[in-house]
Amino acid sequence: MITITEEPYDGDVAAGFVAELLQELNERYADADAAAVEEDVELPDDDDYLAEVTPAMVQPPHGVFLVAWLDDAPGACGAVKPLDSDPSIGEIKRMYTRPTARRRGLSRAILEALERRARELGYRRLQLETGTQQPEAMALYESHGWHRIEPYGHYRDAPDSVCFAKALDLPA
Repeated sequence: MITITEEPYDGDVAAGFVAELLQELNERYADADAAAVEEDVELPDDDDYLAEVTPAMVQPPHGVFLVAWLDDAPGACGAVKPLDSDPSIGEIKRMYTRPTARRRGLSRAILEALERRARELGYRRLQLETGTQQPEAMALYESHGWHRIEPYGHYRDAPDSVCFAKALDLPA
């Protein structure tokens, strides 16, 4: 059974997820990063990645950090926060499913819950960034009505970035 809970971003559960996500991203993009170094392209460091989301950004009334539990074990997470360049738009961050919990509906459950909470927080549009080395993430977003947009913000010049957006209907 899948249960979704709001968790503090500065808590142990979130810290564990963020560390695992960062490790996986570093592994998935190792070849691309090596090519960028050869081309003398400046890469963001882990501190830049960690600074993109702070506890204050992902707590009501502006955002939320959600965890999907499968049989009492945390299996997936995701957050919504205000978009840096336009706080009227929500941005999905920290979507991650642990390898042992994949292909069990947790990513879908987290995404749907984040969209619901974003509506409740008053967002009418959501955006997110993923990457070329995450085809399963791109397939998830496309299957839930998200459409590709031009890379935005500091993703604008990142060759591995793929950005998506979705308009939200506000709750009745």
